[in-house]
Amino acid sequence: MRSVKSFIAAGAATLLSQAAFAADMAIAPPPYAPAPVVEDFGGWYLRGDIGMTNQSAKRIDSLTAQTFPTTTVGLGFDSSMLFDLGVGYRFNNWFRADVIGQYRGRANLHGSDTVVLGPDDIGVNNYTGSKSEWVVMANAYVDLGTWWCITPFIGAGVGGSYNKLSGFRDDGVRYTAGALSNSVTYFADNGKWNLAWAAHAGLAYKVSPAFTVELAYSYMNLGDAAPGNFRAFDNSISGASSIKIKDITSHDVKLGVRWDLTSPEVYAPPPLIRKG
Repeated sequence: MRSVKSFIAAGAATLLSQAAFAADMAIAPPPYAPAPVVEDFGGWYLRGDIGMTNQSAKRIDSLTAQTFPTTTVGLGFDSSMLFDLGVGYRFNNWFRADVIGQYRGRANLHGSDTVVLGPDDIGVNNYTGSKSEWVVMANAYVDLGTWWCITPFIGAGVGGSYNKLSGFRDDGVRYTAGALSNSVTYFADNGKWNLAWAAHAGLAYKVSPAFTVELAYSYMNLGDAAPGNFRAFDNSISGASSIKIKDITSHDVKLGVRWDLTSPEVYAPPPLIRKG
């Protein structure tokens, strides 16, 4: 009987010692719950770009060019800087849109045309001046997927361009029946609004959840430009100009940034709690 009591007492002591040891051990945390699914929601962003233009024009049109055979050569513009700011909205992880205001700096104009006025009457006009633009445009983009934080994209835009010609001048030379004559005509500065459109392509690199850098190319069609009233150097003639610089286009290279104003929250697991 005493042996049974001793066995029971020894078993109870063993259980109590194991319980005390277990109380001193850290309690294993429950398994982590899976990260919550982040909904693909939209968000506002700000953007800015700086770049260079490479501009050209199709021809110089005028009443004289419409009446007599005319050949235009060397028509184009020097490169210039461009700057823009805008605000946009990201609808999901592949589609976004924005509205920008862009200033395109002054680019020097050069070009000439040869006009056949008669069998023995030929004139050459050498044009100089400068051009600048203010552009307002709405753009839409499709992001094509992300690899190593780099996202290629394509896009298109439509809007308006205020094209301004400044310091426009026509230095003319005319050869008539063996006689040579020169003329210089000055034109007033003038600007006009045109329909403008663009096509975009580029690469975006997400530096952080709220900051993205872009390297992009844009083809811009800016419409026409026209100088103001003309005046001959000797004031012999003056009046309204019929000259137009037709179909101004540009190949632009831009470096841009985007700031997301509504970045998604970053999920963090609960801290490990130890008891002892």
